[in-house]
Amino acid sequence: MNFLAKRPLKSKSSIAILSRFAQSFSTASPPSPPHHDFQNYPPTLDGLRRRLAEESPTLSDFVKLQSDHSYSVEVGTKKKPLPKPKWMKESIPGGEKYTQIKSKLRELKLHTVCEEAKCPNLGECWSGGETGTATATIMILGDTCTRGCRFCNVKTSRTPPPPDPNEPTNVAEAIASWGLEYVVITSVDRDDLLDQGSGHFAETVKKLKILKPEILIEALVPDFRGDAVCVEKVAKSGLDVFAHNIETVEELQNVVRDHRANFKQSLDVLMMAKDYAPPGTLTKTSVMLGCGETPDQVVKTMEKVRAAGVDVMTFGQYMRPSKRHMQVSEYVTPEAFEKYRLLGMQMGFRYVASGPMVRSSYKAGEFYIKSMIESDRAVSST
Repeated sequence: MNFLAKRPLKSKSSIAILSRFAQSFSTASPPSPPHHDFQNYPPTLDGLRRRLAEESPTLSDFVKLQSDHSYSVEVGTKKKPLPKPKWMKESIPGGEKYTQIKSKLRELKLHTVCEEAKCPNLGECWSGGETGTATATIMILGDTCTRGCRFCNVKTSRTPPPPDPNEPTNVAEAIASWGLEYVVITSVDRDDLLDQGSGHFAETVKKLKILKPEILIEALVPDFRGDAVCVEKVAKSGLDVFAHNIETVEELQNVVRDHRANFKQSLDVLMMAKDYAPPGTLTKTSVMLGCGETPDQVVKTMEKVRAAGVDVMTFGQYMRPSKRHMQVSEYVTPEAFEKYRLLGMQMGFRYVASGPMVRSSYKAGEFYIKSMIESDRAVSST
């Protein structure tokens, strides 16, 4: 039996809520689609598909983009690669805040996924960007992963060094001293540890909340091999957003990710987190485009993610870190990314960030999520 088909959709009034935020902030993305009455459809995967057939962008829209050569741009061949399209140009990191954060990280011997994964948004996030608030995604449990996904630039080893026992304290103190309002804490996979690093994760979150109770914490976690005890430990640690990335469409999991990861396991982790975490905790996942997926596969993956009760989904362009990594299949256009955003909002996701330079830890997305959490809490307190 496919339990996803019978799992209720948990978000009901999300589009109306997000629409209010779009009107409240100057940094908001394009207006969200209007609210629709979801109650006319059963809260199942089949009901979701029936509603989308009537209300949303369809696969024919993506097919039309492909036929018009507006869906993506070719990357060329190995011998004759084509230049990146103009929308994929990166800015050079710099600025006073950027320098301060980098210096503090080196001083405390902390790692960021921003640097390890060569994120194209590093300069914008560390320097403050449009909102003026600098952010960094801190990577705990060391800088060496026990897995070897074909897209990732983080170094790997079967036996990485043991975690630094002082790291939770150092990370908490560093983040608290920066004056951030929203922070993302992530980690490498640690299959070598008995608890796969979940205890280290939970301790870091708890210590940071003690030092700065008002800070909003997003934990971007591994799959913990689907271990419910590990998921529960992190989900109940005091975080505000539980994030775990499925990375790619269901059909390409074994091509893109390490063999120990898979689509069902990742969805199970996200669903367990929703069940274990306190009410109001958001769940979030991310997908890379340009790995060889088709629009049909993307849409079906979105349907299953939404049916699993996930609140937030992001889409970004896969960028090859080096020649040793998986090749980019195509550069998806901003127009196609926008259609996925609209489709996601119609599906009932509370927020969708979708664009070539979007990453799972995306500054603009964090700004929106922060607003959603604050609004939810304001409503619940009245």
